Amino acid sequence: MFYYIFKSHPGFPLVTVAVICTFAIAFVSFKMFSRLLPRDKGREFAVNAEKAQGKPRGAGIILISVFILCAALFTKINPEQIINLVLIYAAMLTGFLDDAAKVPWGELKKGLLDLGIAGGLVANYVICNKTQIILFDKIYTVPVPVYVILGVILVWTSINVVNCTDGVDGLCASLSMVTIFFFWQAGIGNTEMNYVMLAALAAYLWFNCSPSLILMGDAGSRALGVFIALIAMQSHRPHLFIPFAIVMIIDGGLGLLKLSVRRVFHSTTFMDGIRTPIHDHARKLKGYGDTQVVTRFVIVQVVICMAVIYLL
Repeated sequence: MFYYIFKSHPGFPLVTVAVICTFAIAFVSFKMFSRLLPRDKGREFAVNAEKAQGKPRGAGIILISVFILCAALFTKINPEQIINLVLIYAAMLTGFLDDAAKVPWGELKKGLLDLGIAGGLVANYVICNKTQIILFDKIYTVPVPVYVILGVILVWTSINVVNCTDGVDGLCASLSMVTIFFFWQAGIGNTEMNYVMLAALAAYLWFNCSPSLILMGDAGSRALGVFIALIAMQSHRPHLFIPFAIVMIIDGGLGLLKLSVRRVFHSTTFMDGIRTPIHDHARKLKGYGDTQVVTRFVIVQVVICMAVIYLL
């Protein structure tokens, strides 16, 4: 709304106002509504699971609701973006309902919901945009069927690896901020929306830094995965998802790989010496504290992103 009011005033600092307002609204919302959230029951086999028990869980419903509100207020909205925001919100709702359920949803149910959201996001993108990617300063047009298949894989992967990093106070939000920031550096269309998400995540980190007061839950991590995949496609450099989110891919992706191989091949020894997600390996077997895990994982991700940006 404000984007269209002030777009004829090029000197007006709309992004500055958007960042400050988003942070303030998110901060107040976390303070006011966190007590209404379901409480964490602890996760079986997770490291330090007892520390999370009793904390408000599912704070992603506040995070994403504030993001949607402020995106509508401060960014350029068109039919394509409205559908994208609806799908991000849908990913949040599926995660929140799982967070609040007495019995956690099964993997098949969550996988099918993720697949539906991924399909909707990619279909909306393909309908509204050319299926072009930029690789080494050259533009290539990808056949639509190929783009759809690869796009769905990208979104599904992003949802799941981002979700898997949500096990250490501050880790998921911090790594997501790094990834979003460097995709903005690589150049995408709606930069105001990136700023809005970064401001909302900053407010969340105020309460989630170790020792956390609130937990994002699937409500936040799954929606963040959708958002990151979206900006990867909008950048016309979706392949940059690999280096820009490499720490999340390794942290969560190795767990998915380990589980898949063991189930398909009925193996009980594959990656037997590696605890997944990798942040649990670092804490349990390497003796890292939560703050060390977050700091070191973020440092690695920032260094890799800076190196890739230089190559671009």
